[in-house]
Amino acid sequence: MAREFKIFISHCWDYHTDLVKLRSLLLRRGYFNVEFLEASIDMPINSERAVYVKRALRSKIITSHLVLAIGGMYASYSEWMYYELETAYQRYIPVVGVAPFGQQRVSKIVQDYSIQVVRWNTESIVNAIRTYAKV
Repeated sequence: MAREFKIFISHCWDYHTDLVKLRSLLLRRGYFNVEFLEASIDMPINSERAVYVKRALRSKIITSHLVLAIGGMYASYSEWMYYELETAYQRYIPVVGVAPFGQQRVSKIVQDYSIQVVRWNTESIVNAIRTYAKV
């Protein structure tokens, strides 16, 4: 039986379609099992309290085998993405950056926290997950 990877995808809510496309890309890949743990517009953490939200995010991140960080330039301005990447770093959860579809540049914060940055390509992303995930 194939392993199941628990993945937290760090993303910006203003670019929710990138998250949906990345999830879809991985779910369509044969012989690859993945469970997504991040909060999203369709499955939010229902609280206005930053302390509560951070605690919930931290809990999701530390149970992940790997964090995928969608590296659009907007990531450099997202306090939540910074928090997620810093939390992964502090807990020794590997981070792989993913350049958004069709983009050449990747946010500096994503580059700084990532073991590797891959292009928007199913095989590149899957290979990075298989290589770096703490399963």
